[in-house]
Amino acid sequence: MSEQTSLRELANFVARSSMLSEDMATRNRVLAGVTGRLLPRKRSVGELLGVVLALSARTRRMVQSPVRIEVDVFSPGGGRALKMTFGDR
Repeated sequence: MSEQTSLRELANFVARSSMLSEDMATRNRVLAGVTGRLLPRKRSVGELLGVVLALSARTRRMVQSPVRIEVDVFSPGGGRALKMTFGDR
């Protein structure tokens, strides 16, 4: 499809909404669909468990005292290859 065809289609575009329908039942159906997507949906047990685990982990991190992690790596010859320390806020 050429660019001019796309531009002509865009120029001739007329927005059509079912909310503008004369039929009240059609408008109610569209409105119910819109509000249904806005309302909170029922969650599965797996989704609720995921939320509980995430909140539990966050609470545990906030309550526990900070830790210090030391990684000490030596080369095969016995010399220190790498030393990393994380912590000490």
